[in-house]
Amino acid sequence: MTDRWALAIDIGGTKVEGALVDDRGAVLGATRCRAGTGGERSAAELDTSVLQVVDGALDRAAAAGVADGSIVGVGVGVAGPIDERAGTVSPINLPAWHEHPLCAVIAARVAERLPGVPLEFHRDGVAIALAAHWTGAAHGVANMIGMVISTGIGGGIILDGRVVTGNAGHIGQIEVSGATGELSLGSRTTLESVASGPHTVAWARGQGWPGTTGEELAAAFAAGDDVAVRAVERLAALVGQGVCSAAALLDIEVVAIGGGFSRVAPDLIDRIGAHVARHPLDYVSRVRVIEAGLGDEAPLAGAAAFVHLADRLPAAR
Repeated sequence: MTDRWALAIDIGGTKVEGALVDDRGAVLGATRCRAGTGGERSAAELDTSVLQVVDGALDRAAAAGVADGSIVGVGVGVAGPIDERAGTVSPINLPAWHEHPLCAVIAARVAERLPGVPLEFHRDGVAIALAAHWTGAAHGVANMIGMVISTGIGGGIILDGRVVTGNAGHIGQIEVSGATGELSLGSRTTLESVASGPHTVAWARGQGWPGTTGEELAAAFAAGDDVAVRAVERLAALVGQGVCSAAALLDIEVVAIGGGFSRVAPDLIDRIGAHVARHPLDYVSRVRVIEAGLGDEAPLAGAAAFVHLADRLPAAR
């Protein structure tokens, strides 16, 4: 068993999860612990869920025989926007946490349980990009974007082998043309507002499709339902447009895409890549669009990378 573990905490709009992760990116399954979050919860309730997961993961680690002294750091990935300098968060999907001092809340508990162990705190999109770069299909790629298509759309950027921290990488907030969706931060024309999982389902329902969930849409696509097929093609075209916009701005080689809704169709990644390949600029059209190659452990591996791959983070600002 390794003698270098990171306590990884991933905080999103529906759940918070924690576990120990070793210095190769492997999650110690016996330590995984989760609790619910949700946009209807108060700040205090959300804090309670996070601290329950911190304690639960550490308690399970002790039961698994992991000594506290082998835990070398704590990595926290959280939905943005965030202010890394202030240690505060204002997640779009957790409105009770507005400029909330989450870093201090977690740091106080860590100081009780793991005195002297450092804490790294960054946006979840940064974690996803690092995970794809570290253990995923984009391993070793110097210039890339890691992207998630799920309840929302987010991502992170790696340039010259180093991750860009802060709020860079919010690809879901890129404006797209030719489509209008449901409100997201007051806009109906961002990539997230037209192409996230819930918004794609809403578009299909507006075309007469009777289902209500992403899982049902995936099944309808597999069955050849016309609206479901058009919904997937629309999703691919819009995400492709967003990728092209990002690639025109950044000199990247790869976009690695993951997230639950990226599996709505088995060929979604290929469809997105086909749209990118048709771009008239060579340096955009040659960008490879690939599956991130990561399962549901990716956010935890990415948060742990804040500790194990600290040399790929920028110097403290």
